[in-house]
Amino acid sequence: MKKKNWIAMYCLLPLSALAQQQDCKQLLQDAERLACYDRLYGQPVKPELAQSSSDSATSSQRKEPPAATSAATREADGLSERWELDPVNAKSLFFPKPYKPVYILPVAYSNRINAAPFSPAVGHQADKADLNAAEAKFQLSFKSKIMENVLGTQANLWGAYTQSSRWQVYNGGLSRPFRETNYEPEAMLVYPLSFDMLGWQTRMASLGINHQSNGRALPLSRSWNRVIGELALEKGDWSISLRPWWRIKESEAADDNPSIQDYIGRGELLVTRKTGKHIFTFQGRHSLRSGQQSRGSVQLDWAFPMLTGLHGYVQIFSGYGESMIDYNFRQTRVGMGVSLVEWR
Repeated sequence: MKKKNWIAMYCLLPLSALAQQQDCKQLLQDAERLACYDRLYGQPVKPELAQSSSDSATSSQRKEPPAATSAATREADGLSERWELDPVNAKSLFFPKPYKPVYILPVAYSNRINAAPFSPAVGHQADKADLNAAEAKFQLSFKSKIMENVLGTQANLWGAYTQSSRWQVYNGGLSRPFRETNYEPEAMLVYPLSFDMLGWQTRMASLGINHQSNGRALPLSRSWNRVIGELALEKGDWSISLRPWWRIKESEAADDNPSIQDYIGRGELLVTRKTGKHIFTFQGRHSLRSGQQSRGSVQLDWAFPMLTGLHGYVQIFSGYGESMIDYNFRQTRVGMGVSLVEWR
């Protein structure tokens, strides 16, 4: 047993030394780094180096409070940091950044699963499938700045991509197919703002072009193109985003989903509240029509802390257009899982 212990200790020594070398490499002050290597390899530390190392550590400690204050400021100013609205937050072009939430919901239950999707367009009526009401859902999303100071202004051009999938993972009878995947590339011209509006601080305005589709053949093909505007405001831990959009008209023969804007809507309101490490989001969409054309949806998201860098995630949706294939289908869904990125 003692022999095994000595062998284990002998094998772990190189790993320990490597870890200590990495610690030394991370020291920024030359004198402090040299003293670290001397201690690691058994060389005596010169008094002047030890004193210099001590002074450097003391200096670093004195500088910690401003850094913490800066981090707190960045965290509080979520829109500015996420969209690089201030020069202090600017990063290089094509640097990937969070956009919409990134999450995995192992369980997402619907009170009405869309087993026979249909559209008024010719050739867009599907046969009924034996689908489960419970499935998994996940979403990936990112954006990147691709041009700065467009036409000599403060506006920046961003590109973004979002993909969400609904997976019939519990449906062994149908070989666990992906029921629906939506692809959403877009480009946005973002302009920073800074003025008061009814007690709120305006942060940005944007205008973009958006394509959304499910990449499928008839009879399940669904797609549309939009021009989307946005005005975003902040107040303390609250943020509000108003996003009206206009559908780019298609010919009758090319239109997979006529009157989709009368179901999914012509705009949305996004309200986010961050309290402690909890993030609450309300997303409402509406057709902006009355009578029988008054339709839309409501979605509530709650992200709560679990582990470092990981949040628990609850999502509740009710209305039309949870996905492209469900654009004219009304349902209520509840999903639970984890998230890596949330609305800010």
